[in-house]
Amino acid sequence: MGGFGGSMDQDTALGVQMTVTQGELAGYREQARLGEYAVVFRTHRGLQGGGYGDQEKRPFAWGVIVYVDGMAARLYSARGHGREWTSLERLEKWLRAQGFWYWWMRNDLEPLYEGDEGPESGDPDDEMSEQPPWPDS
Repeated sequence: MGGFGGSMDQDTALGVQMTVTQGELAGYREQARLGEYAVVFRTHRGLQGGGYGDQEKRPFAWGVIVYVDGMAARLYSARGHGREWTSLERLEKWLRAQGFWYWWMRNDLEPLYEGDEGPESGDPDDEMSEQPPWPDS
């Protein structure tokens, strides 16, 4: 799995075409412009926050992409920074509060297995594919 040099490279690789803020989501939903699902993706942390400020110990966070008028839009804060979550549990609660009942998940930054070891079961179906499933928008 290849890494991404920065958020712009990652946004390009993920097909991001625009940005939206949390405050815009309700309006897009009311206008029937917001897609049914979101995409949760692993990203390099851009901000320090809470008790998780040590970026060397916790270099990654989770970001969100939603679809507006069929275009991939990365979620940003009102302050102009990509929204980040360090907890999938909190992110799930946030997604549900925003009206998303299902989402795709993508992690291109962390290897599934460390070193050369593969799945312990030896089952070929357990092996990681080169390209994770990704929905066609």
